[in-house]
Amino acid sequence: MLEPGLDRHEWESEWASLEEQLADSPADVLPELDALVARMLDARGYAISDPVAREGDDRDVIADFLAAREITRLLADGSDDVSPGDVAAAVNGYRSVYEFVLEERRMP
Repeated sequence: MLEPGLDRHEWESEWASLEEQLADSPADVLPELDALVARMLDARGYAISDPVAREGDDRDVIADFLAAREITRLLADGSDDVSPGDVAAAVNGYRSVYEFVLEERRMP
């Protein structure tokens, strides 16, 4: 585990770098956004792979993350069913979870 505050700084730096890439190619950045937000959730004690935990506190946050992750997975699988609006929804979902974890969820 990282020192308190250090993880936040690293996450903010990584997000800023990814944010710059979003303007040019949002669909290509989704896997990196997914990885960053998943690490953040894990570090803050969320068990995103545990269905019981997903029903607990902050389930809307987990639902946003999983919805964005599904769009990312569909793109990675080469699905033609993903629209630019879906990509925007995924980016917004990841952003929402990112901001929530930074502002609301503190170290366990």
